[in-house]
Amino acid sequence: MKLPVPDHILALKPYVPGKPIEELAREYGICDAVKLASNENPLGPSPAAVAAMREACGQLNRYPDGGAELTAAVAQRLGVAHGGVVLGCGSDDVIGMLTRALLLPGDEVVIPQPSFLMYSLCACWTGARAVSVPLDASLGIDLAAVLAAVTDRTRIVFLCSPNNPTGTVIGRDDFEKFLARIPDHVAVVVDEAYIEFVRDPAALNGVEWIDGEKSVVVLRTFSKAYGLAGIRIGYGVMSPQLALVLHRVRQPFNVSRPALCAARAALSEDAFLEETVRLVHEGLDSLWAGLDELGAPYFRSQANFFLIDVQGSADRFYEAMLRRGVIVRSMSAYGYPNYIRINVGLPEENRRFLAAFAEVRGGAP
Repeated sequence: MKLPVPDHILALKPYVPGKPIEELAREYGICDAVKLASNENPLGPSPAAVAAMREACGQLNRYPDGGAELTAAVAQRLGVAHGGVVLGCGSDDVIGMLTRALLLPGDEVVIPQPSFLMYSLCACWTGARAVSVPLDASLGIDLAAVLAAVTDRTRIVFLCSPNNPTGTVIGRDDFEKFLARIPDHVAVVVDEAYIEFVRDPAALNGVEWIDGEKSVVVLRTFSKAYGLAGIRIGYGVMSPQLALVLHRVRQPFNVSRPALCAARAALSEDAFLEETVRLVHEGLDSLWAGLDELGAPYFRSQANFFLIDVQGSADRFYEAMLRRGVIVRSMSAYGYPNYIRINVGLPEENRRFLAAFAEVRGGAP
């Protein structure tokens, strides 16, 4: 049977996530694996969130309320209009809403590359064309090149800060100059999934521009710093006018009751967030010091992950680390065939990574 699948859908490559620990156990028989591939929170979920989820499970026979309580809490936390917060099943759900609402076949979306793969996938689902702009020599987003790529057909520009997979950030002053030159027909989407880990005081905080003359959307998530990746909840912050447009394409009850309750509880648990950020910053410093001792080239990051140049095939290095029970991420799919990406783990997981890395590389821990 031949299905009438459009050519622009057949041309897409599905998103490939990091290898789950369970899959490694099935394939290699390794039951004590360390996963440092998906930028997850090594502390696990917020304890308050887990308690809230357990309580919510007693009402699973009821549809969720649409997230009114959570959107109000997010709006209060960020100092934005309640009506400008749109919840999603992960922030990539909001990316999908934006592309469905704003794009027609033949439109263009400008995306720095490499960056989060879902931007181009969601754009191409609509029949729009993804226009790639290379990063600069320091792996940062080249805002001048992004501007040069904008045309009359451009409808969305995606900017990830800190960028995934490079961990570089956009400066506040640079963004302000960039935004002043963006045409009014272009929506600028700033993905700040990792903003809680940023240490650079000059880095962009996109929420400051939500109420401006230009159309700015900020994406955030509970998957990373709040440790809720497994229940899929994120949100977008934008003008209330644009939020009303997204609600026209948002699926009803797109976020489950347990996820809404967990996120609401996590948002108020500041101590857990502070402990997560402290652990990540200490882990980054420790990992960088270990790689310095090994003489291994890497790129410092403002996120909870960073890139390492393995000076050879990243895919082979990834496989060799798997056999030692350490899951990392090859960057071949991002166009960096000699780089791997790792996220910070618990201190003992970081030490295990360094030992395995040294062994695969042929050095000494």
